[in-house]
Amino acid sequence: MALTIDLENKKAFVSGCARGIGLGIARALAMAGCDVAGCGMREADHETVQAFIQEIEELGRKALYIQGDLSKPEVPERLMQTLADQWGSLDVLISNAGRNIFKGAELCSEGDWDECMNLDLASHWRLSKAALPLLRTSESQAPGAIVIIGSNHANNTIPGCFPYNVAKAGLLGLVQSLAIEWGPQVRCAGVAPGFIDTPGNDGWFDSFPDPAAERKRTEDSHPVGKIGSVEEIGALCAFLASAHGGFISGTTLLVDGGRSALMQDT
Repeated sequence: MALTIDLENKKAFVSGCARGIGLGIARALAMAGCDVAGCGMREADHETVQAFIQEIEELGRKALYIQGDLSKPEVPERLMQTLADQWGSLDVLISNAGRNIFKGAELCSEGDWDECMNLDLASHWRLSKAALPLLRTSESQAPGAIVIIGSNHANNTIPGCFPYNVAKAGLLGLVQSLAIEWGPQVRCAGVAPGFIDTPGNDGWFDSFPDPAAERKRTEDSHPVGKIGSVEEIGALCAFLASAHGGFISGTTLLVDGGRSALMQDT
């Protein structure tokens, strides 16, 4: 018998769902049987929103998109109230929204710090807290599942990535606290991706004189010989949300292609 990830008829919410890692997660959940709701900052980006809805519906699942800027403290409650009104329950929360804020410790202003801590750390707590009543009253008999998307910068970082790395390190503690305070009704795990290939990376590679050579150098710096894909992160999140992940809680899984295992660059 084949081992399958079964999320049939469950309901999931994915923040930052319309592109990149968030879209890859939403797609994987739908492939496993989930109806998928999500949010993003861009209400006017009709083409992106419709592409998200179309992808989920083509997989035979329901889709719902709600605009909301999670850097605003009042938004998570509104998102979850809208979800409750539309769908009534929730089984899985994937808290993914965030932004790279790389300033460096000396150049980081108070405003930079506040912006980063608000979106990259506090918003995950606020969204999880707002979703908790829905997760506790899920129609499913299984515990609700929260997966918080962090970063490998929580474990190892490089110069100039402050305060982003500090916020991501804070998510390690958030995952632990939610798991021990909200279990056994709700499980909470984290995923810390390393270098993941998204459309936004093309601009970064293109900033080098030889983009192809820089991409090859980046791939070769990983023991697996490649950079990660949104499909791989999505599949892991679907696994964690399923019954197969039922004994995984309070920990954050580092997914970096072995990069952190290297003692130094070679």
